[in-house]
Amino acid sequence: MTLSPFGLESQQTLEVGLDLTGPNAAGPGPSDRAGGPASGRRAPLVRRLLPALVLFVVAVGVWELVSYVVLDPSRRFLLPPLQLVLQQSFLVGANLATLSQALGVTTELALIGLVIAMALGISIAVLMSQSLFLERGLYPYLVLLQTVPILALVPLIGFWLGFSVTARIVVCILIALFPIIANTTLGLGASTEAQKDLFRLHRAGRTRVLHKLLMPAALPAMFTGFRISAGLSVVGEIVGGFFFQRGPTDLGILINSYVDDLNGPLLFGAIIFSAILGVAVFWLFSAFGKAVCGSWKE
Repeated sequence: MTLSPFGLESQQTLEVGLDLTGPNAAGPGPSDRAGGPASGRRAPLVRRLLPALVLFVVAVGVWELVSYVVLDPSRRFLLPPLQLVLQQSFLVGANLATLSQALGVTTELALIGLVIAMALGISIAVLMSQSLFLERGLYPYLVLLQTVPILALVPLIGFWLGFSVTARIVVCILIALFPIIANTTLGLGASTEAQKDLFRLHRAGRTRVLHKLLMPAALPAMFTGFRISAGLSVVGEIVGGFFFQRGPTDLGILINSYVDDLNGPLLFGAIIFSAILGVAVFWLFSAFGKAVCGSWKE
């Protein structure tokens, strides 16, 4: 048998070379190398958090500098030291109980107003998507309602509804309504003509198209509106409590009381509680939206 230059010997050499790259080959594996998948996952998290942490440290440093260096001790209530704010708001039991109770009232009323605004906003957006006449008739007035400052409407709401809990909920509804309507309307128009033609091909009615195509396609945009309106609803409830001064004590009533008493530490404590609530509802609806919509792009 005659062997060519690429015969048996060369084939054996090639097989040995391939075997060197096989599972028994020596060399560090993914888990043995420094900077493997675990460290790779940590790096983006550090890069995301580092700018916020740096800005937080800078803000606290400027706060302390203004409080201790710029302000006289007699005027330090204008910007009390951060440690004094935290001590008075979180470490004094009576103050913490008062702020926590007010936080609960604010959360309850803001969520009630937000739920009503969600129901109204989705309903109005659906009606506008199904009727061009309604869209052209309602949308300019909705934009007008959004452009009017809420502080100008609060006294009028108090005159009409009384300075009560109902008026505070109405303020939450008005301030949270437009983002839901705008984003839901945008989402309902996100379906392509090809998708609509497919439903027409199967002789689907308007209700079925709305239920099976338009509403699912609008979910990412709807949750964007919910996320925006959640924070606005908290703002509306606090503004209503600040102006109306009636009903159960919320953070708005406490803020007004601390301003009258020139109680700087507790005033900033109430503001911190308000900020915590706003961030919490924002992230809650963000997580809920990701859970419902999955990997859909908002």
